[in-house]
Amino acid sequence: MNILAVVVSAAVTLLVSGAYYAALGSRLAQLSPAYAGPRRPAPVTAVVELVRGGIVAAAIAFLVAGLGIGGLGQAVGLALVLWFAFPAVLLAGSVFHERVPVALATIHAGDWLLKLVLITGIVTIWS
Repeated sequence: MNILAVVVSAAVTLLVSGAYYAALGSRLAQLSPAYAGPRRPAPVTAVVELVRGGIVAAAIAFLVAGLGIGGLGQAVGLALVLWFAFPAVLLAGSVFHERVPVALATIHAGDWLLKLVLITGIVTIWS
């Protein structure tokens, strides 16, 4: 596992995800009171998201190495499998069981798709 690739992919996803949610901020505020009220301090959010991203990136780097993923096509394929198996399934459950608005779950699903493709691509290129 390439630790630098894990760190870089966590940082890249922090920036991309931040831009993604910033672009959708007004829509998020309409869909959930969690986004309409005061936000947590940016440094705290950055640290939390870097840790979360690093954990996901390390797990994906482990899978990429273990499965012998060797090209971007295979990396995107793995990212899609992971996205369908985890975020998409979990978010669908939140829509069904907790009545989370479909639009809100779709926004989060898009964020996770971006993250997984970016992380898997970066750790594959650097492995």
